[in-house]
Amino acid sequence: MRFIFKTSYDQDIRLARHGGHVFWYGLLIAFLIVAPWVIDEYWLAQLTFVLIYGIVGLGLMLLAGFTGQFSIGHAAFLGTGAYTQGVLTNLGVPFPLALVAAAALSAAVGVVVALPALRVKGIYLGIATLSFGFIVEEVFARWESVTGGNAGLHVKSPQLFGWSLGSGDGFYFLCLVVAVLSTLGILNLLRSPTGRAFVAIRDSEISAQSMGIHLARYKTMSFAISAALAGLGGALYAHKLSFISPDQFSILQSIDLLLMVVIGGLGSVHGAFLGAIFLIAMPQLISIGKDWLPAVIGQAPGLQGLVYGVVLIAFVLFEPLGLYGRWLKIRTWLQLFPFYRRGLFKRQKSFTKSDRLR
Repeated sequence: MRFIFKTSYDQDIRLARHGGHVFWYGLLIAFLIVAPWVIDEYWLAQLTFVLIYGIVGLGLMLLAGFTGQFSIGHAAFLGTGAYTQGVLTNLGVPFPLALVAAAALSAAVGVVVALPALRVKGIYLGIATLSFGFIVEEVFARWESVTGGNAGLHVKSPQLFGWSLGSGDGFYFLCLVVAVLSTLGILNLLRSPTGRAFVAIRDSEISAQSMGIHLARYKTMSFAISAALAGLGGALYAHKLSFISPDQFSILQSIDLLLMVVIGGLGSVHGAFLGAIFLIAMPQLISIGKDWLPAVIGQAPGLQGLVYGVVLIAFVLFEPLGLYGRWLKIRTWLQLFPFYRRGLFKRQKSFTKSDRLR
């Protein structure tokens, strides 16, 4: 006699919960595969940047969205990975080894940042990471023998098993593979006990500690994984631009990265890529909109920063769950139509007293 046991954890084991996920994600992957043959070179380059920023966004989303540890100096990890990749590639180190070294060194720097930051949280953690970002940017500018200083550093085209990936198509597929593997890795991590510990720390550190979760260990681990993904994206970023300089990893870049995950939707893997699409598409939309505005407004300096600020305030006030939260509401409206009830998504003004509100 054979017994078959079915548990309630079956849904957690499958990445695709139902056939609809398989169909739509399969359709998305199919489009990304044929993209080099259906879109022109310029839009393929923009799509490559979306994949690169999506990888970095996955790391920052893990840190901020799932662990509750905000970082305003994440461009430092991006720059660490970019300079490590550039220096090692120029020295003749094989591309895969340089890529691993870039992620590993960024993770090590993340641990260095995490250890002194364990005693602070909230805005104080943001100030600590902001200070670290300034320090790293200054190191990039002053260490001229390695980084080239303010003159910048030229990066050779990547070589993989004898194949040159300097062309748009080859490098795009490399970024696509890395992005898919990074996404699958994050999804599996979040379903593991480690990922659940991250979420518990985000919700309440006191409750997580009472359940036996070692706060210092998991916070450090979250910083390391987040920094490793940022370094991985930075390595690809260096090859895509073929030239890097310290001003590319300034505080403005860190703010852009934080803006990306907030607008994409904190606490969702989809939000990392939706935010990356926003970050790449918004400058294009602003440049198009300038032609329709009066010259005194369209040519005014700081217009892009103003638009970014207005968009961020609008999302914080009217859609705190970001673009992914808006999509969930649209999807639910389509599922319930014509039985949709107005006010279904009205925010509940209930607050839980916890250490996060003190």
